[in-house]
Amino acid sequence: MHSPSPQRHRPVVSGGVSPTEFAIAFTSTPRGARLARLFVAQCLDSWGHPYDSDVNETLTLITAELCANAVQHGRVPGRDFHVRLAAEADGGRLRVEVSDTRAERRPVATTPTGPDDESESGRGLLLVAALADAWGVTDRRSGPGKTVWASVSVPGSSMT
Repeated sequence: MHSPSPQRHRPVVSGGVSPTEFAIAFTSTPRGARLARLFVAQCLDSWGHPYDSDVNETLTLITAELCANAVQHGRVPGRDFHVRLAAEADGGRLRVEVSDTRAERRPVATTPTGPDDESESGRGLLLVAALADAWGVTDRRSGPGKTVWASVSVPGSSMT
């Protein structure tokens, strides 16, 4: 199993004060999905959203669900999935994006229907829809595939 590709980590600093973007590629494996969740939690903590804050817990859970979907449904052998975490310019909203290279398997960006009561999976997007202020699916910016994104308002910001 591979570690995330450190050379692809690119924090972008705004005004020399604090990062507003974090992006990294992970192997399309369950381990890659776990590492993505941990990296997002650590990044949020370093941005001033402690591990036990609602913002950190919510975005970390959303990231875990989107990464699990990328590994399970969006995996193309030999291709990584990418995670991007960004803060809007005013800091009022945070957005997580998970991109994979499988274009033909796109979730529908409406309120998904849940699986039957006996099913052990299929609730990830229901959870994302319940936790995020908004979510959707777009074409992947840097090539084939899709990006599933979710945004969350930051309490105490000018947007809330």
